[in-house]
Amino acid sequence: MPHPRTHAALTPRKPAVILAETGEHITYSALETAANQGAHLFRRLGLQSGDTVAVWLPNILAYFEIYWAAQRAGLYIAPLSTSLTADEAGYIVADSGAKALITGSTVRSAADLLRGPVLPAGLSVIQADAGWDGVPHWQTCLSDEPATPIRDEAPGFHMVYSSGTTGRPKGVRQPLGTGAATDPHPLAERMRTAYGLGPDSVYLSPAPLYHTAPLAFSTSCHRIGASVVMMEKFDPSKALAAIETYKVTISQMVPTMFVRMLRLPDAERLQYDLSSLQTLIHAAAPCPVDIKRQMIDWLGPIILEYYGGSEGNGATNITSEEWLKKPGSVGRASMGILHICDESGRELPAGETGIVYFEGGADFQYHNDPQKTRDARHPRHAGWSTLGDIGYLDSDGYLFLTDRKSFMIISGGVNIYPQETENILLSHPGVMDAAVIGVPHAEMGEEVKAVVQPVDPAAATPEFAAELIAWCRAKLSPIKCPRSVDFDMSLPRGDNGKLYKREIRARYWPAS
Repeated sequence: MPHPRTHAALTPRKPAVILAETGEHITYSALETAANQGAHLFRRLGLQSGDTVAVWLPNILAYFEIYWAAQRAGLYIAPLSTSLTADEAGYIVADSGAKALITGSTVRSAADLLRGPVLPAGLSVIQADAGWDGVPHWQTCLSDEPATPIRDEAPGFHMVYSSGTTGRPKGVRQPLGTGAATDPHPLAERMRTAYGLGPDSVYLSPAPLYHTAPLAFSTSCHRIGASVVMMEKFDPSKALAAIETYKVTISQMVPTMFVRMLRLPDAERLQYDLSSLQTLIHAAAPCPVDIKRQMIDWLGPIILEYYGGSEGNGATNITSEEWLKKPGSVGRASMGILHICDESGRELPAGETGIVYFEGGADFQYHNDPQKTRDARHPRHAGWSTLGDIGYLDSDGYLFLTDRKSFMIISGGVNIYPQETENILLSHPGVMDAAVIGVPHAEMGEEVKAVVQPVDPAAATPEFAAELIAWCRAKLSPIKCPRSVDFDMSLPRGDNGKLYKREIRARYWPAS
């Protein structure tokens, strides 16, 4: 069962997508009709196989109509974050070479983009709601198109732009398939094998679809024939209520969601019936050991973790049982072969920390950035590539990540990776979120600073800052501990769990 078209024929009335907050849904039959009509629309607009459509929308049901229309028309689908400014969105639309943009009035900066001068000439713009006069409406356009497949179907795929933690984001572009649009996709097959996804699964998607994992997992569910329950926006109590209401069997979250659920009052957190939940996957950002242990204690050994990236160059997986024996590990390679290398490319033995490389994964490119593509390749071994993470392998082949290379602090000539300190801070019951960065120091070059979001805003006091420093010093070498703590009521963290440290660092470093 490799494609939603199959399930439209076998189970036409089954919900393909359910909006968690309202219960509104699209059946597999309706999804198939809209996707065929959308593919005809893209052809009428002049988009051919290999072209790009940009999608700048919140989590709405039509998102999947657009995705599957583009997928069978052989298009790259470039999702845009709804938090982007008009300038940021305009950059991605232009950089991706998009020939169509689908957006709506509910996107904060969309109207500014449409009024501005930066849109490429000849770009077709379609709105997914009815907020603007004079802009074609998605549903109205579909009604004019045939419900049968286009004659020249071809497989498309998403081209997600990196989070932009440093500089402008870059699109991760993988070669499109050469077979039929309805051929099985290896990503869905891996998810079926690794997580037991099947037609009876009910998948909760709590994060924005413009991120890679929510989009990839949800559309893989459609290939397999499962139902997707999509949240408009993550809220810890509403996520637990959705699991109970829709009898969710599997979900994927990020560690910040774990923290927010665990910080709920016990009476609220424990009131929901979560007995249907069989698998809870997490990835995208480091999970502190203490937080993950609390999740396993609460829900049982149903927590699975993977490490990988939009680049598709490799992946690891680990079960709860394995993790309890190897706390902090992200598992062993499940796709590709792992190598740990120093800065010169020399492979390091087990236990030594270096750059994490995968051998044998997808041949990805960073769109319009050949230098970044070259930088991600091993200096001597063709086919080895890195996401820029630092870590080590133990003697059993389990990978432990220590941080990202770009987040390293150099203080007095000593390399400090702040993830370990952040994990310690997050284990404090009074901390909701934390970032550790290097700030200028006249003698040492950099010194370690923590920026903390407290659970209780009233706790943002010098006394609490001193308590957090002492908390770290009781568990870590002094050189890794913050010399000072600032408070922030909301750290710049994406809905995919990634912390945008560039924005925090900019507060403390003079502009160059």
